[in-house]
Amino acid sequence: MSASTSEIKRVTTHVIQAMKNRGEKIAMLTAYDYSMARILDDAGIDILLVGDSASNVMAGYETTLPITLDHMIYHAQSVVRAVKRCMVVVDLPFGSYQSNPEVALSSAIRVMKESGAHAIKLEGGSEVEESITRILKAGIPVMGHLGLTPQSIYKFGTYTVRAKEEAEALKLQEDAKLLQDLGCFALVLEKIPANLAGIVSKSLEIPTIGIGAGPDADGQVLVTHDMLGITKDFKPRFLRRYLELYDAINDATQRYVADVKRRDFPNESEKY
Repeated sequence: MSASTSEIKRVTTHVIQAMKNRGEKIAMLTAYDYSMARILDDAGIDILLVGDSASNVMAGYETTLPITLDHMIYHAQSVVRAVKRCMVVVDLPFGSYQSNPEVALSSAIRVMKESGAHAIKLEGGSEVEESITRILKAGIPVMGHLGLTPQSIYKFGTYTVRAKEEAEALKLQEDAKLLQDLGCFALVLEKIPANLAGIVSKSLEIPTIGIGAGPDADGQVLVTHDMLGITKDFKPRFLRRYLELYDAINDATQRYVADVKRRDFPNESEKY
């Protein structure tokens, strides 16, 4: 952790903006439960995203679509109780904001009131302009999300890199400027060409946070379960595994099972 961020008592939207202004990269990871969030916060993470990826890594669904607003609030409550320093951002799940701005505002208010989170995140550009405007007018910080938007996976039909073609790249740049002008405090860029992410990041005053978007975004985010190697089969190019916890936990569990079976656990020193 750098000296500049280690002295911060609470990471806020103001702090995130100041980090971009001075060229300090922003580190974001996902969290869905108290125990993991406490570890990540203590390690100096800047932002914890209570992502709708909980649908995949916590509940085992193929997509992010099934998770509900109630589920997201439950996970967010657990994370917020754990943190002392980092910012907590919560995804609005599919169906909780797309239908109309009133529903979007109601969903965002529920997240903020019931979880104590610090901001919400939602996917899309001009398509959700009215919803973002309503939420921001209520005083709720909004993080945008462009590029590959997993809640639209059935529209795209694939998880391949987005905005490779000129038309889509131009729309992404326009949407990024729009989200900034509306008042979003930051923007996630997912799985887009690195040069495009660099262009967008340099053109905006607000911070960008990339995932599969190259090194020129103002920060980076990964799904914690992927970064720690808890998930086994997900191996995109952009993922760097810092541990292989699947194998480590599997090995520890096998040793525990063996110790129980041969009556080695508990031993004399482990009983009362």
